[in-house]
Amino acid sequence: MAREKIYLEEVFPSPFMQLWGIFRKTPVAMIGFCCFIFLILLAIFAPILAPYTPVDGNLDMMLLPPAWHADGNVSYLLGTDELGRDMLSRLMYGTSLTFGLSFIVVIFSLVIGVVIGSLSALTRGIKSSFLNHFLDVVLSIPSLLLAIIIVAILGPGISNTVWAIAIVFIPQFIHITRYAVKEEFRKDYVLASRLDGASNFRILYYSVFPNIVERLMSQATLAQSAAILDIATLGFLGLGAQIPLPEWGAILANGLERFYIAPWTVYLPGLAILFAVVATNLVGEGIRHALKLRKEH
Repeated sequence: MAREKIYLEEVFPSPFMQLWGIFRKTPVAMIGFCCFIFLILLAIFAPILAPYTPVDGNLDMMLLPPAWHADGNVSYLLGTDELGRDMLSRLMYGTSLTFGLSFIVVIFSLVIGVVIGSLSALTRGIKSSFLNHFLDVVLSIPSLLLAIIIVAILGPGISNTVWAIAIVFIPQFIHITRYAVKEEFRKDYVLASRLDGASNFRILYYSVFPNIVERLMSQATLAQSAAILDIATLGFLGLGAQIPLPEWGAILANGLERFYIAPWTVYLPGLAILFAVVATNLVGEGIRHALKLRKEH
């Protein structure tokens, strides 16, 4: 027998649900969010959806223009490169290397940064002062320059690129988590929890984290767009993914010599990088706009 509710219970949405309610009312942000989800799905299912393998070429179809060109072929929708490899397949596989790896790097850096930043926010004295000055020094160095230095030490390759970019972004998440936690610990609800006998870790998990998750998500989107550009730039410079891996930056660098005779080998990976960065930035801007509106209300 179903139980009937006698009293009306007022439900208060969590800070995250409040943010989502404001975010989904912004059309531009939702467009960016849909594009972002599309890129994630493409990065996962690229091996299934791609019509050809990214490394096998057809020497009879070398430098074939896209299908909308007069000399194009519908079988190769976006044309081929100098070895007859399908550009569409290479760009789809490249989504996993450029966008997919950047997403994994940001998640990894976020988890490590939140743990260290939360613990450092609870420390006092010389340890806190040392970490604060160390983060200021690291964050003063541009992320791409620091990544190039680390890759130059570790050696070129996609795995070393991933580790380098992860090392670069961890201090950013430590910094924002540390200051966000410190700010929340000064508020009255934390004092009330302490008076109830709650430990610092319980306050962190149940009270502080739900209130700073939006700021962490906003920072994660900024780091995601920067990671996409860093991976593509290192691949373009020959320090990241090596030939024949279909990473967008490496594809762009490989086609640069034939720009005048086969411009699609350059502008197609460039457009892919642009699309991924714009979609990520739209999501980040939507989150920041929703945070601003929520604070005003």
